[in-house]
Amino acid sequence: MKYYFYAIGAIFCWASLPVATGSGLDEFSTEELMFYSFASATVFLYIQDILINRSAKIHLPGWRVSLMGIWGIFLYHYVYYQALDLVPLAEGAILATTWSFWIVVFSSFFIFRRLKLSILLIAFVGLCGAGMVIAAGKELSFDLVYMQGYLLALLCGLIWSSFSVGLSRMKRETNHEPMTAFTLYAALLSAVLFILTMPHEVPSTAGLFSAVYLGCVPLGLSFFLWNRAMNGGNLMVIGFLSYFTPPLAVFLVAVIKKEAVSGQVLLGMVLILAASIVGKLVLDRSQKQV
Repeated sequence: MKYYFYAIGAIFCWASLPVATGSGLDEFSTEELMFYSFASATVFLYIQDILINRSAKIHLPGWRVSLMGIWGIFLYHYVYYQALDLVPLAEGAILATTWSFWIVVFSSFFIFRRLKLSILLIAFVGLCGAGMVIAAGKELSFDLVYMQGYLLALLCGLIWSSFSVGLSRMKRETNHEPMTAFTLYAALLSAVLFILTMPHEVPSTAGLFSAVYLGCVPLGLSFFLWNRAMNGGNLMVIGFLSYFTPPLAVFLVAVIKKEAVSGQVLLGMVLILAASIVGKLVLDRSQKQV
């Protein structure tokens, strides 16, 4: 059960980003945002490692695990930021959110050795619910002009889902939690990008605070929690739980700003909740039959 609390903790970290940073990240280019956020994330995770392990040593995993980390941490975020620069925010966020869908789909193959139609349909319902939440109050228009950005956003979903599923299978190859090393790799690669695209303006205090918050919580802390969730929890259940990221973000903003939550958001939340409950019941029943 504790692994699902780790997953929920990571989801809350991601959901806190809009309310905590507002528009504070708008002033950064992709290279600047990568540099400041991953530098902060690395420091955060390194200090956390020292406190937990009572050691200042950074454990670097083997090359196969390291490549997986670069794929899932550095490449995912670089592609994600690029995608959101090329498409309207709502459309890009909906397409990038497909990683929750793909985690459920991939998990079906690992658990049942095939893709169960019932699981696929339930995962699609959850995805529709997440899309309704993100699209609430916005006019969606998937214009072909933004096709490159759409494809990048969809690629994000495949990168993060494959990385997340890979985390559950990498535990046999490393005796230490690899997220600090993964984030260090991302920070070094981000520093190279930052240098290659200089000069950069000095960020404002508010912007720097937003980037540091992004690094410490939606990146650093969430990486730590997500890795623990993936290493012990049922991937399919965690995939369904991750659909709650958009509605939690909306609710946090509504609570802090004392705004009303639209009926579309509530309906999307109901669809996600229904998909999660039905998905868990179908999973339990199917596993008993295996």
